[in-house]
Amino acid sequence: MNKGSVLHTWCAAVNGTPATGNGSAAGNGCTGNQPMKYITTIDNQEFEIEVVDDHHIRIGDRLLEVDFESVSGQPVFSLIIDGKSYESFVSPGDDDWHVLLRGRQYQVKIEDEREKRLRAAGGGGVAEGGEFQLKAPMPGLVVAVPVTEGEEVEKGQVLVILESMKMQNELKSPRAGVVARVRVKGGESVEQKQTLLTIH
Repeated sequence: MNKGSVLHTWCAAVNGTPATGNGSAAGNGCTGNQPMKYITTIDNQEFEIEVVDDHHIRIGDRLLEVDFESVSGQPVFSLIIDGKSYESFVSPGDDDWHVLLRGRQYQVKIEDEREKRLRAAGGGGVAEGGEFQLKAPMPGLVVAVPVTEGEEVEKGQVLVILESMKMQNELKSPRAGVVARVRVKGGESVEQKQTLLTIH
């Protein structure tokens, strides 16, 4: 797992500062390699993240001191941002990242500036149709499944409540659709990346 990817994924989710589009130069006393800029998309909102070095991130005009480490070799990370501590679960998806932070799951797509330009030139984007499989971002216990097969759901609607890391986490739909199949029920233990339900 790339340290820079985890750092700017974390910081965007924690700070919620939209991309400014104009970037910022590295500085303010930070040292290290040439800064790397990324465009991070969280819930269809873009953030411009600049990785200044292993311990500094710039989001917009804010320079943040950050540090993190993996907990017990698992994809659970302890992160410190400007002296404040956070804990989250970060795992890779097919073409994005899944971040579970403070009881909320985020789907995060990360591109550098070159990748974004190439995608825009090719007309790429996220498909709104087709089948979507909701997968468990981590092992846990299904607390509830507040939807049923055949039910129409809206974007952002809670599909499954999963208990993990001693927290109840609401897994929400990334788009509108119809629940095609529910594969789990309340009280059932699930493994990471296990399919919980599908939406058409």
